[in-house]
Amino acid sequence: MPPWTEEQFSAILAAMVADHAPRVFAVVQECGERLDGRIAAWGFAFEDHAEIIGVRGDLRMRLSNPEDALPGFRWNDNLTPRLIWLDPDATLPAHAPETSKS
Repeated sequence: MPPWTEEQFSAILAAMVADHAPRVFAVVQECGERLDGRIAAWGFAFEDHAEIIGVRGDLRMRLSNPEDALPGFRWNDNLTPRLIWLDPDATLPAHAPETSKS
């Protein structure tokens, strides 16, 4: 007989996932001075490294930390890359102008 009930074991696994989940972030590129912006990549920050995947599926990076990705997303002087950490409670305000979505 297993040492835990199905419910107990499911709760243990759920707690383990919550404790060890990577932080999610996006690499965004700001065009000009607040003129436009786009999501260029999504990333997962683990305790000892970061994994980054380009939104078009043609880029993968494994880096020591998320910030190390930024120079690779500065393709010209008009683009400013930055990290935005996922806030699951954030939404785009109804009155905000539409931005380019990638």
